[in-house]
Amino acid sequence: MKAETTTPTTEFTQRFTATRRGARLARHVAVHQLDGWGVPYGSDLSDSAAQIIAELAANAVTHGRVPGRDFELRLVLTPTTLRIEVSDARADSEPTPRSPAADSQTGRGLLMVDALATTWGMADRIIGKTVWAECLLQQPTD
Repeated sequence: MKAETTTPTTEFTQRFTATRRGARLARHVAVHQLDGWGVPYGSDLSDSAAQIIAELAANAVTHGRVPGRDFELRLVLTPTTLRIEVSDARADSEPTPRSPAADSQTGRGLLMVDALATTWGMADRIIGKTVWAECLLQQPTD
């Protein structure tokens, strides 16, 4: 009989109020959770995850907010990848990176996510959408 090998996966899911305070709390809770999983505070991965979560959560509460509905943060850690998912209740606001004017104070969040994540995208849900980003735990060696 052949033994099956499974890849250990660790998950964390939490809902937050769709407010700026909820977005800030999501970032703090996430880096605390990552530290508990062995991704130390201040490490490159922790800092990148915090910035990605900050941007996706801010977008969820700014562009994806539906009164009375929360947003959800989900973290999935595998031996090779950290996947960050932020889900909100509005399916009609698809995230699109844009090139803001040089003097604009907004509009760079998804450009930052694109620069920090290995890959990112969007998935539809029954209610709303999920914007996700993945970061490799270690860069592949040649």
